[in-house]
Amino acid sequence: MFSIFIDIIVMDEGCDDMSYKPPYTISSKMLDLVSNIMKQIGKLSNSYGLDNKPKLRRTNMINSIYSSLAIENNALSKDQVKDIVNGKLVIGPRRDIAEVQNAKKCYDSILNINPYSIEDLLAYHAIMLEGLVEDAGKFRTKQEGVFDGDTVIFIAPSADRVPEHISNLFEYLNQDSENILIKSCVFHYEFEFIHPFSDGNGRIGRLFQTCLLASKEEIFAYLPIESIIKERQQEYYESISKCNKVGNSNIFIEFMLDAILETINRTIDGSRQEISEISIQVKKLLKVMRINTPYTTIELMEALKLKSRASFKKNYLDPAIGLNLVNMTLPNTPNSRNQRYQKI
Repeated sequence: MFSIFIDIIVMDEGCDDMSYKPPYTISSKMLDLVSNIMKQIGKLSNSYGLDNKPKLRRTNMINSIYSSLAIENNALSKDQVKDIVNGKLVIGPRRDIAEVQNAKKCYDSILNINPYSIEDLLAYHAIMLEGLVEDAGKFRTKQEGVFDGDTVIFIAPSADRVPEHISNLFEYLNQDSENILIKSCVFHYEFEFIHPFSDGNGRIGRLFQTCLLASKEEIFAYLPIESIIKERQQEYYESISKCNKVGNSNIFIEFMLDAILETINRTIDGSRQEISEISIQVKKLLKVMRINTPYTTIELMEALKLKSRASFKKNYLDPAIGLNLVNMTLPNTPNSRNQRYQKI
């Protein structure tokens, strides 16, 4: 009975004109949050832009991956996730390591994902769940729900309705002119409500909200919104549960907008700190390097017109590596004669 009731709620909205729009109402709180977010995004873009802050961008991606997977009970620490992202060997549960490796592929592609495309949804679910489930990249064929022990928290719509629900949701994405901040939150809630996959719904829903935001403002691709969700995980689930009961996504939209605003404010603080950490010597080193191009020590010293290897290592190279602005191509053998250095 519960599953049938859920299907009726979803399909009743917008059926008269065959143009589906999820149930929600714009509140004064939402408008205030949207206004503050836009103001802070402008400040972040103009004064603390992330285009020239590779360390912060890298750190934020690691935080996004770690937090989104931790919500799904991945047991790896943030340092382990960082090492995997940086290509280092990590000892841990094989599945947990694979989850991080798969997530990195997806987060590396955020600006290439079309979040308005069902085909891309399926394609990136296949990447996110590669080797983890048999039906990666395919909609579920069985009934799914969320349980707390033996207690039913939520029963998803029946599997045979998933393609129709997803089609309606993407119709809303592609046709409605709603502000992208609100639209992305609506998508996130509705996606979790539909629960279209047998596994990975949470991490894909969070990823695609980021992709929707980044499709309008690229800087969103570098904001670890998942970190705030992880910190406020209980409130995250409670907001979804409350929305399920009242039949609209208002509470969840307000929660997510507040999480986005907090993420931006923390990123501004992090940008200020990074600016103060980078020395003149490190800035000079970064200036002569191209991203992901390997350099020998000699090549870098010649580019900087330096003669002392010890001085170069102490004042330029080691601080840049310590700030995760430069990495080694052979991190497990730092003194190898084949060692090269790359700007991240």
